[in-house]
Amino acid sequence: MQQNPEIGLSIDIDGVRTNYHDLGEGHPVLMIHGSGPGVSGFVNWRLAMPELAKSSRVIVPDMLGFGYSARAPEGQYSAERWVAQAVGLMDALGLEQTDIVGNSFGGALALMLAIQHPERVRRLVLMGAAGVEFELTPGLDAVWGYEPSMDNMRRIMDIFAFDRSRITEDIVRSRYEASIQPGAQEAFSAMFPAPRQRWVKALASAENAIKAIPHETLIIHGREDKVIPLANSLRLCELIPNAQLHVYGHCGHWTQIEHAGRFARLVRDFLTE
Repeated sequence: MQQNPEIGLSIDIDGVRTNYHDLGEGHPVLMIHGSGPGVSGFVNWRLAMPELAKSSRVIVPDMLGFGYSARAPEGQYSAERWVAQAVGLMDALGLEQTDIVGNSFGGALALMLAIQHPERVRRLVLMGAAGVEFELTPGLDAVWGYEPSMDNMRRIMDIFAFDRSRITEDIVRSRYEASIQPGAQEAFSAMFPAPRQRWVKALASAENAIKAIPHETLIIHGREDKVIPLANSLRLCELIPNAQLHVYGHCGHWTQIEHAGRFARLVRDFLTE
């Protein structure tokens, strides 16, 4: 029987069974996935992981309620719990300090972690990140409001990608099947129920706190992103003193997939220079 590549190692973090991947050697880099339906750490970062693992120890967890990590038994999810899980994973693995790469929702969590635990972070990469307040986009509203069906998953994938020819039936089916794993939709629907503008706010950090971030920060965004507006990354670049911004044209919310090689090399160079 073929092993599911999304399932890696398992560790208990304060009672939360956490599925994670751990590959490569070198300075550790923690990669936090986004919040799309059917997502997992492996699905989000599978194309970047091998390249980064050439020079770093790459750690890719499924956050609470996502992928193959445990669901919150009482159905309560919050940024505080997700950040605590990430710090708890670092503690359990004996990692005093890591680089952090965060995608979208994961970018908001990476920002919070850097603000709350600055000594635990060396360098920061934010890709299509939430983390500042913005008006909820129709794209993000659709993503967070997903109800399981092949047609709905196809629509979500079309929102993510600039080049819709990349969205094969196999991709749609695999993400759909992941979204109907036992407990998956129950967890997902509990995270960001309507009205959803409040969850944008809940993932935002105070601008004064963002201005105080001391870390070297690489910010990446797709110019045609319909989920998280490019203006978010422009604002983050204005706020974070030691920031640089790279914008990819002909790219939606999937920089790490639509520009996989360039993305991985850019991040690797930033983390190893």
